[in-house]
Amino acid sequence: QVQLVESGGGLVQAGGSLRLSCAASGRDFSANAMGWYRQAPGKQRELVAMITKGGSTNYAASVKGRFTISRDNAKNTVYLQMNSLKPEDTAVYYCTAFIYWGQGTQVTVSS
Repeated sequence: QVQLVESGGGLVQAGGSLRLSCAASGRDFSANAMGWYRQAPGKQRELVAMITKGGSTNYAASVKGRFTISRDNAKNTVYLQMNSLKPEDTAVYYCTAFIYWGQGTQVTVSS
């Protein structure tokens, strides 16, 4: 069994920063790509960032330059450093790897 557990969400003021973590647990777990999606009320779920084992990254245009995705392959953990947060970043953030999804963590950015 594989589980993804997110942490690091919370309430922050506009312009602030948060760092999300997602730890994958499970025997012999491997995933070429791990990433983050988010979904705000009334909006479609969107890809925020993705990273491969080799370190290749992709970002949504709306977060490029503000967010940084990274991973520790030895720990099967992916991170999302979010800087210069805006109210429109408010959403539930979900970690994904292969066919697995985390439960999500709420990020709320106040103005």
